[in-house]
Amino acid sequence: MSILSAEHFHDEAKAYDFVEALIWPEGPVCPHCMEKARISKMKGKSTRIGTYKCYACRKPFTVKIGSIFEASHIPMRIWLQAIFLLSSSKKGMSSNQLHRALGVTLKSAWFMSHRIREAMRSGSLAPMGGGGGIVEVDETFIGKKVQAPKVVGGYAHKNAVLTLVSRDGEARSFHIDQANQESIMPIIRRNLASEAKVVTDDAGFYRNLDKEYMHAFVNHSAGQYGRGIIHTNTIEGYYSIFKRGMKGVYQHCSERHLHRYLAEFDFRYSNRVKLGVNDEARATRAIKGAPGKRLTYREAI
Repeated sequence: MSILSAEHFHDEAKAYDFVEALIWPEGPVCPHCMEKARISKMKGKSTRIGTYKCYACRKPFTVKIGSIFEASHIPMRIWLQAIFLLSSSKKGMSSNQLHRALGVTLKSAWFMSHRIREAMRSGSLAPMGGGGGIVEVDETFIGKKVQAPKVVGGYAHKNAVLTLVSRDGEARSFHIDQANQESIMPIIRRNLASEAKVVTDDAGFYRNLDKEYMHAFVNHSAGQYGRGIIHTNTIEGYYSIFKRGMKGVYQHCSERHLHRYLAEFDFRYSNRVKLGVNDEARATRAIKGAPGKRLTYREAI
């Protein structure tokens, strides 16, 4: 049976039950006063599905409040379908495709996509490469900076992206101002454990890594692409998926939204099948990331 045949994708009450079980594993919590005990589900004929009443602050609430779902008129079952589709599509799914598949307006599909990307943003602070793990670091360029004149050759007019990929599986990407030491080194220090083993290419702005980390590099400019475990093939594989998605599926991304697209590709890469996370589990993790990440339309545009 298809995963999309599950009841919570088609029945609104079941959809709310499914989301509540993930976000409130120990029972409903009032988002207004954080009360857990004196809460009752409202069951009136005119009551909206999933509405609870808190008898501590006397306010009604649903699981949507304070999450990416807040103030949305789109049915919860459609939200769950969108989250599953965006989580399970390896290179992403365009707003136009969601608009056609789900029967919502293009504007709604675009806004839903950005809200889901917010839910995918992990914000993990745990250092990468703990215990001497290998972390590959590289940079790439995508799109065009706002108001930057297009030039032939060079990358000065493009958006710079720095990515750290642990060979244990996690990826973290950052939209940086420029590919230089001033932009790159603070990010590396914040995200790598002191005992991490770092592998990069031969770009000059990685040279100072030798002073702080166990660092090895491959000399791409001399045609060298690997010496045993010293290679950047893992991060190159990540970038191949990222660029195919950005160029083939999304086709265009404005500079101000790039960080959300990076969060989307990081999320899918860090929660992939090779790490034991299937499509259903990946979508479930995205839903669990929904609370505390409300995004309004004014903030998104």
